[in-house]
Amino acid sequence: MTQKILELVEKSSMKAEVPTFDVGDTVDVHCLILEGDKSRTQIFNGIVIARSGSGSKEMFTVRRIVSGEGVERKFPIHSPKVSKIDVKRRSVVRRAKLYFLRDRIGKAVRLKERR
Repeated sequence: MTQKILELVEKSSMKAEVPTFDVGDTVDVHCLILEGDKSRTQIFNGIVIARSGSGSKEMFTVRRIVSGEGVERKFPIHSPKVSKIDVKRRSVVRRAKLYFLRDRIGKAVRLKERR
């Protein structure tokens, strides 16, 4: 009984269309940033290194290198603050989590492109 009620509540907060992307893909995540009474869209681009959760609690982690320092950010897929996810490049990976990329620098971070 309570499980069905939870599923109904989750369905109301989920997005109708979610883009298909996998771990290893390079994506642009368009985020809404609120600054006072103004809002703007900021793009965070990087490689998806992990996906976790299910339903309305599904999250994904994006990693990028900014001036020699690695930056990771976790986003909820169904969040209203994530307005759009663009897949720029698809890569061939054989792991569910790409945490090994944290130890790599330079050209070693590159992944083989899926054709």
